[in-house]
Amino acid sequence: MAIFLTKESKVIVQGMTGATGMKHTKLMLADGTNIVGGVNPRKAGTSVDFDGTSVPVFGSVAEAIEKTGADVSVVFVPPAFAKAAVVEAIDAEIGLAVVITEGIAVHDSAAFWAYAGSKGNKTRIIGPNCPGLITPGQSNAGIIPGDITKPGRIGLVSKSGTLTYQMMYELRDIGFSSAVGIGGDPVIGTTHIDALAAFEADPETDLIVMIGEIGGDAEERAADFIAKNVTKPVVGYVAGFTAPEGKTMGHAGAIVSGSSGTAQAKKEALEAAGVKVGKTPTETAGLARAILAG
Repeated sequence: MAIFLTKESKVIVQGMTGATGMKHTKLMLADGTNIVGGVNPRKAGTSVDFDGTSVPVFGSVAEAIEKTGADVSVVFVPPAFAKAAVVEAIDAEIGLAVVITEGIAVHDSAAFWAYAGSKGNKTRIIGPNCPGLITPGQSNAGIIPGDITKPGRIGLVSKSGTLTYQMMYELRDIGFSSAVGIGGDPVIGTTHIDALAAFEADPETDLIVMIGEIGGDAEERAADFIAKNVTKPVVGYVAGFTAPEGKTMGHAGAIVSGSSGTAQAKKEALEAAGVKVGKTPTETAGLARAILAG
């Protein structure tokens, strides 16, 4: 079992025929992802060869679902057209839309997030501005390197792409059930809390690693959820302990004022919920290792 993505998942790629889409479709296929099609209205009816694997191109998400039974879409569409692409995926009622695109206007992200809700949340959105998610040994939907870890019993949810990769590498000898990069934009689909709930329900996840960043109150809300709903051990890391007060930091667009949104405030909230929090990614990995060692 895994959360959100398994070897049975049938994946399409919106924007597959662009340079970035081509590059990462090839990498996802190499990781064993069951990619059943791409979507590009201008190239419908053609196919693309990836090292001997022929992937058909469809004119719409709805057509791709009808012809292949696809249930996951990975979106590599440029920022100006990403909202329309995600809305199309929602209208087609695909189960999961993984929005990799960086630089989508916050208004657009808010619009397609609200649109998904108005349609009954039949489409789970991960991202935007995220590395996607991977279930090692089964499927990879996004840009997470597939060769830095192995299947295991740790669940990872992270705001930061690069810290996702580092944590997977730090704990590569233990391995991961699933790793989810939720993105650091102000408006995202799947949250820390959504992933925590899924890992809590997953019988093949024994421990959860949660990575956050300064700014906002997502980590404080996650701490409250953990205290009330999560029985599995959780370890955490919050990026930004050395961030200067009042300065906008990183892709999260996080502004620190007073104690609200600071790494220290988030650390204290998580520790109050029973989460062990490291001051560095390596220290956090060590905490996870110690818990699993018993």
